[in-house]
Amino acid sequence: GERGRVEVYGTDYDTPDGSCIRDFLHVMDLAEGHVHAVERLLHQEGLFTANLGTGRGYSVLQAVETFARVAGREVPWRAAPRRPGDIPVCYAAVEAARELLGWSARRGLEQMCADSWRWQEMGRMG
Repeated sequence: GERGRVEVYGTDYDTPDGSCIRDFLHVMDLAEGHVHAVERLLHQEGLFTANLGTGRGYSVLQAVETFARVAGREVPWRAAPRRPGDIPVCYAAVEAARELLGWSARRGLEQMCADSWRWQEMGRMG
């Protein structure tokens, strides 16, 4: 309710619903992935690279629809022009995180949206 609507940048991509597909990641999965990375750095020499993500893409409109469902309210949105440089699909290659860190994201889009909504509601109460 703080903004009038969500801007969806580009709805004419070659994707199932026309919006970009992205690898949305729960903030707790991100934090846990970083803890696994620090633990590896503390116990082994050398550097490494690993992408933290779910390895699965969701469209921006799927995220908006999921958020509306878990919040129990409409999330108004409007199509906005594409942003320069945006690509239709982008999600993480998660094999290195699984192999090097023993880490995988555990939370899906629905839980991400539900937890985000709960956090927003808690902020309104305080």
